[in-house]
This record gives sequence, structure tokens and C-alpha cells, in this order.
Amino acid sequence: MNELLHGGQFKGHKAVAVGAGTSGLAAARLLCALGASTALLEKNAAAVGDAVRDAAETHGFAIRTGEHRPEDFAGANLVVLSPGVPKRSLEPFLAACPDAQVVAEMELASWFTREPILAVTGANGKTTTVMLAGHILSAAGYNAFIGGNIGTPLSEYVLSGDKADVLVLEASSFQLQNVHTFRPRVAVLLNFSPNHLDWHLDMDEYLEAKLNIFAKQRAGDTAILPESMRETLAGRDFTKARVAWFTPQGGFACERLPGAHNQANMEAAFLACREFDVSRESAQKAIADFKAPPHRLQPVGEKNGVLFVDDSKATTVEALRAALESLKRPVRLLAGGVFKGGDLKSLLPAMKGKVVKVGLFGGSRDVFEQAWADELNVFWAPDMRGAVDGLYEDAGEGDVILLSPATSSFDQYKSYKDRARDFHTIFGDLPGTPLTKNAEDSGNGDGGKG
Repeated sequence: MNELLHGGQFKGHKAVAVGAGTSGLAAARLLCALGASTALLEKNAAAVGDAVRDAAETHGFAIRTGEHRPEDFAGANLVVLSPGVPKRSLEPFLAACPDAQVVAEMELASWFTREPILAVTGANGKTTTVMLAGHILSAAGYNAFIGGNIGTPLSEYVLSGDKADVLVLEASSFQLQNVHTFRPRVAVLLNFSPNHLDWHLDMDEYLEAKLNIFAKQRAGDTAILPESMRETLAGRDFTKARVAWFTPQGGFACERLPGAHNQANMEAAFLACREFDVSRESAQKAIADFKAPPHRLQPVGEKNGVLFVDDSKATTVEALRAALESLKRPVRLLAGGVFKGGDLKSLLPAMKGKVVKVGLFGGSRDVFEQAWADELNVFWAPDMRGAVDGLYEDAGEGDVILLSPATSSFDQYKSYKDRARDFHTIFGDLPGTPLTKNAEDSGNGDGGKG
């Protein structure tokens, strides 16, 4: 158990964790370990499986499913939100606990850490940059924990009792909107573009959430930001830390990370690790053998000379733009799902002459058709399989079928990972002769992982 945890610290307190996903479950377990009387709330009863019920029995928290009620929150001292649970959605119920502190799971867990934190946020590229930074630090001899909004929640790390040298955390705008004391020694904002406008009130609120990553930094800390945002941030008093600006300088080589956007990610990761005395030469060596995370420009394989690329993590317009700029072959694009905002028409210059055909599937059909149908060959199918069939039927050798949806997946899938798994399954079911060599080599630098 973490040395900062002492059973009973929250004894006599009532706590509510909202959302029964990985983060909410870890928060409920941590709250119980601290002695709080804890309830875990989840609207979707189907999301509460045997593992969650077993954990509740083992650790001693209550589970309540269905629509939230004021009585679920009555008397609570602390309300802990999972990523993706907007505080405003709970406002009708929080009147039942007017003195409660409302925090993100990451904020709660950070109260029980002493290790330096390297935190990364941005509209796109967070996961790749976090994993790059963790990889660079590990190669330099550090024991780096990688988690937060990806993989392992910070609460899980706190409960484990493990001792890392550096905590490398991905931080979403959802989490950052509900942190109050969270202080990274190094904080990175990779980029900023329209995203999650189905969740945030407007762009100003979204930017304020992102900038909250710097709010509690001190003079000895470092804030790393893109040069492209210098003018946007001019005059804003958003941090007391030393500010370092970065651009994609082309100083790193990794065949699995093509494109200018990945050069920016690599530069930002290095600058963050430099604060832990990692040299550029050491970073270059580590990056050269970095294996990028899945579902980011990940080659799935080839059939009949058609390359299939999984970029399911591309949930924004800017992520799709980066994918298109990274590929050199003719593209047959799969797009559609829950649209989160952004200017789809702004992609047309990058699409014309490169995107041969667009297969839309699932939600947001009208949004995409209004933006693209007059300029591109666009069709719609109810599901991904139908869209893939429509793209593959007249595809030629050298084409790329690219899953880069520019949306979240929640119309038809539980997550972007489930969406990617469906894409891989559909690829396996298609007729044709698969390429025998390893899929990682099939892109020849044009379809490498991102």
C-alpha cells in the first residue's frame, strides 16, 4: 500500500464516485481504502458486470445504477468524477450535498503522490506523446509509470504501492476541468483545435480546461507549448512556470511515426524529458526503436494490393487531417460516428486529388455529406462493414482503405478500440489474397503507425 495512505484518513466521510469504468472503479477502491463510506453510481446497469460487483463486495462500496437521484448524493463530502462525466450534468443533484468537493479521479489520486509528474494534454497526439515520453525516460534508466487517461488510472497506481521515479500522465480536458491542486513538474499542451464541443459549452471553456494543466505550477516547473499558440496565449496569465515553445523541427527519425504532427509529438516528448536530464542524443536513440500505440495509423495488412490502415483513434477533424497528410497512396476513407465539432470543409484541399472515395457509416451522415458530397465521391452505409464493402469493391492495387473517422465511436461501439476491432475483423473476412510479409512493413513509410 502507498505510504501516504493510512486507513481512516477519510473515516466519517461520505464519498460518491460517478461512472463505473476503469477510473470510477479505481476511485471507489481508493476511497474505501481511505475509510470513506463510498457509493459508485452508474447510469447504465449493463456496464456493471461481475468484476465491478466482486470489487464492491471485496472493498465495501455500494453500487447504484440507473438515473441519478438527489438522495444518491445527500450528505456527501466528496464527489469524484470519471473522465467523460460533465460536472454540469450533476448540478441538479449536487444541491443535496452543497459542501461537497467535486473533483476528477486524477485529482483525488494526486493528493497521495510525491513523485514528479509529467502530464500531457492536447486535442490530438496525447497518447503517442505520453508513450514516447515514458519510453524515452525508461531508456534513460528511469522507472516511469504511464497512465492517467490511458491505461492505468492514477488511483490504481496509488493503491498498488509501486514506486516510480516519474509519473507520465495523459490528461483530458474532462479531467482537467475538475482539478484544483494538480501540479505537474512538467506540463505539455500539444495543440488546440475544435474537439469535444458536444461536451464543452464552447471553445473558450475547452481552452480553459486545457490550460488548467498549468494552473498550479510554480516557478521551478516547466510548461511546454506549441509555437503556433503563442499569439493565442499572449496576454493570458495561465502559468507561473518557465515556458518552452516547440515546433516540429524534423530532428527525430522513427519510421513508425510519419508526418509533421508526429515530429511535433516527438519534439514535445523530448523537451519534457529534457527536464529530467535526458539528452537529445539519448532521446533520438530511444525514439528510433519506439513502437507506436495501436489504432494510430496502424497498418492492418494488404489484400489484393490494397492496404488497410487503422486510425480509429482519430476522433477529431485535425487527427484526420494529420492522417491524410501522412499517407502518399490514393485513399479510400472510412468516416462517421458521433461528430464532436470542427470544420470538415477545411479538409477539402487536403482531400482533393488524394481521397478517391469516402464511405460514411453510422452517425453524423448529414454533417459529412453537407461538407463533402458536392466535391467528393461520397456514399453512406448503416454500418462499417457495408462501408468497407463499398470501398473495396472497386479498389485498385496501391490504394489505402483508411479508417480515420473524425468522430467518437459511441453511436455503434463502446470505444474507439471496439471500432478498430471491428475493422480488423472485417479485413479478415474480405475475399482476396493477403500480403504475406509483416503488416508493419507494408506501408513502406507511407502507412506507418501513428
